[in-house]
Amino acid sequence: PVKMAAEEGKKKKIESRSFGKLSDGSEVTIYTLSSSSGVVIEVMSYGGTITSVRMPDRNGEVADVVLGYDTLEDYEKKNTSYFGVTVGRFANRIAGAKFELDGKEYKLAANNGVNTLHGGVKGFDKVNWESKIDGDKVVMTYLSKDGEEGYPGNLTATVEFSLDDEGELLMSYTATTDAPTLVNLTNHSYFNLAGAGSGTILEHELQTPCTHYTPGDEGLIPDGRVEPVKGTPYDFRKGTEIGKQIGGVKGGYDTNFVLRQGPTPDTDMAFIARLTEKESGRKLEVYTTEPAVQVYTGGFLDGSTGRGGKAYVQFGAMCLETQHFPDSIHHPHFPSTVLRPGQTFSSQTKYAFVVPRIKRKASK
Repeated sequence: PVKMAAEEGKKKKIESRSFGKLSDGSEVTIYTLSSSSGVVIEVMSYGGTITSVRMPDRNGEVADVVLGYDTLEDYEKKNTSYFGVTVGRFANRIAGAKFELDGKEYKLAANNGVNTLHGGVKGFDKVNWESKIDGDKVVMTYLSKDGEEGYPGNLTATVEFSLDDEGELLMSYTATTDAPTLVNLTNHSYFNLAGAGSGTILEHELQTPCTHYTPGDEGLIPDGRVEPVKGTPYDFRKGTEIGKQIGGVKGGYDTNFVLRQGPTPDTDMAFIARLTEKESGRKLEVYTTEPAVQVYTGGFLDGSTGRGGKAYVQFGAMCLETQHFPDSIHHPHFPSTVLRPGQTFSSQTKYAFVVPRIKRKASK
């Protein structure tokens, strides 16, 4: 009976329901993962998307701290900013929307000026993943067929979401291929720890141990240099309010911060970023096996409305996209993003949502 009780507990932790149908008629499932810390997260099969992260502040007030939409239709038609999605086959940019691999050239969609961004016109964010509950995790799988968006090889990608009782969301990615290809997977959640749609993140404090960054051109393609952050507006090694340094970066941050540069990154998760909102007391800590993180401060958000009719203004939220470097295929000294048959791409990122201690109200 003890085992049954434990199983029951596990089962209750994740619930699923239909989130409606896409325009092609396929059904989308949304999963609710709950933790005893008070953090409740929702993920859906369309786009492998984190649609909601609700967490209490120091007064016990609960807010949703990620940007999103109320309806599936809005996600399908309006989500050009990639709110919450799993990005693939290749997160971030590839210069000139083409690359050469083993002497063969592959052409990709130029969906970001002359470059390709986030997997192309119909990336992993715009497909309905196969999904199921497996014990204490949600498992999503997608087969990206050979030639999809111009990429070679049939790539089977899996992302697992699990939430522990401390409010730590673990995302585990794996991928295999039957032909040499490129892979770079990440999550594109936008965070505002004061609550989505409650002004800007300029007073959020960011800390990252990253000692270097990759400067680039106007199209955000790295020029190959890996520069120290010291003495630049990119130095967040000590926790600093974003608004204090953002003025030194045109359009705000959309920058690849480098934690490590080895071709074979460590397999243990390392601390890569901490975001703190002092008023609410909420914190987000990010740990990853990836060598870098794209810090994007929402410079392209334009006041369009999201969940609950709230306006998402410029700098209204920020992303911490753990990743391999942008355009890695054109820079042999960057950690490799090539995956070959017989190899397994494996990557883990943890979003730890730190709930502040709730202040006890004084009794009258």
